[in-house]
Amino acid sequence: MIDFDEAVRLVGEIALPLGRERLAIADARGRILAEPVLARMSAPPSDVSAMDGYAVRETDLDLFPAALKVIGESFPAGGCEARLNAGEAVRIFTGAPIPEGADRVVMQENVHREGALAIIDEAPGPGRHIRGRGSDFKEGDILLEPGRPMDARALVAAAAADVAEVAVWRQPRLFVLSTGDELVDPGQARDGSGTIPESVSFGVAALALDWGATFVGKRRLRDELPTMERIAGEALASADILVVTGGASVGEKDYAKQMFAPYGLDLIFSKVAIKPGKPVWLGRAGRTIVIGLPGNPGSALVTARLLLAPLLAGLSGRPPASALRWRPAPLAAAIGPCGARETFARARWLNGMAVPLSNQDSSAQKMLAMADILVRRRACAPARDAGEMVDVLDF
Repeated sequence: MIDFDEAVRLVGEIALPLGRERLAIADARGRILAEPVLARMSAPPSDVSAMDGYAVRETDLDLFPAALKVIGESFPAGGCEARLNAGEAVRIFTGAPIPEGADRVVMQENVHREGALAIIDEAPGPGRHIRGRGSDFKEGDILLEPGRPMDARALVAAAAADVAEVAVWRQPRLFVLSTGDELVDPGQARDGSGTIPESVSFGVAALALDWGATFVGKRRLRDELPTMERIAGEALASADILVVTGGASVGEKDYAKQMFAPYGLDLIFSKVAIKPGKPVWLGRAGRTIVIGLPGNPGSALVTARLLLAPLLAGLSGRPPASALRWRPAPLAAAIGPCGARETFARARWLNGMAVPLSNQDSSAQKMLAMADILVRRRACAPARDAGEMVDVLDF
């Protein structure tokens, strides 16, 4: 059995990006860049107006009122081709090209029209209201670095640079196998004796999507080894990462590891000294990474957040450590001493403080729904009083 930090280190060693693909930017939301995004054009592509108003020559504003002949209009989709000469102006709109000869824009609020004349009664102030060509970025500039998530702001920058496709890291394909004779689909448990709804796979799948996976399927398995072996082989063929829930202890029908024996399961670790979640394990079967989570919902979701999330982050192109950003926070209530295993208490974030939940049982699901942070307690740590600092992680 290894400690938590060693488990995280081993996860980081195998959490390597899976490969690159090119996607249209419309399909790239949330993906991680594998290559830099370079501007294919300058922005703006020419000097443009920052205001609705009139393009003029600075030298025509020496005396006021200034009466300038309006010789044309400039719109964003088409500029005015005429060159501006002394005593002339062009009606211009925000984003429109500055006509040749003009060197400033007077806001329309400072101008009134008298027929073909634009009248400027007084000095309009120092602002030129011109966005220079390439003042945002120039052709060839690196706008987005590799490793950047394609969030809303990145999508705007890429599209503005006339980039239609980006190179991103491939999303890991994830398959979930839930084991246990007692499990039935939600909605069916109340009709049979000795059965409970299978709930863990729904939480694991949702967490996996949040951390960069694409969900390719799930199966619920009865504890029958030959059938489990066959379905395990089918799942391995379709997934980059296979999550098994339950069957990881030492019971008579705990076959979670045995079902991968025909496929050469190579264990990386088999237990971790944490609470909840000691039975969590990690290995490879061929090219597929297999992670086994405990069957109890609390244990499963805690270990998924602590070990599956950094694994998925790394496989999809982010640093694995980006999934484990602990921060200090004060306790809202006292918390007892920690035992021999490092413990991760479910808690609520309330008014800038960590509120440990009353029921920390690994099977508790109501409390699981209430938890939005984990409180990290080192092995053998002493009790902490309200107001003392602890490390917390968004859950």
